[in-house]
Amino acid sequence: MGNLGPMKEAMDKAKKKLDTITVKGEAEGGLISVYVNGNRRVTEININQKLMDDGDKEAIEELMQIALNKAMEHADNVNEMEMANAAKGMLPGMF
Repeated sequence: MGNLGPMKEAMDKAKKKLDTITVKGEAEGGLISVYVNGNRRVTEININQKLMDDGDKEAIEELMQIALNKAMEHADNVNEMEMANAAKGMLPGMF
């Protein structure tokens, strides 16, 4: 139990690092791009002007959903890896 302080510090450090990591999810060859940090926060969304000019609301919504899901999946993978690395240093026998 004496390791809780250092473990919390390691997790806090990992979370700060995750804020600096950006992953991208895109749909339809980049017509929509979504950027998410390692803490699963959307930081930027880009929608190609041509897609906006076409005005197909349902298509935009569908592509947005695809891009967001891809970005979140990438962010989840990065998050899990960073947190596991932080925990590994504190609990070497468990990993």
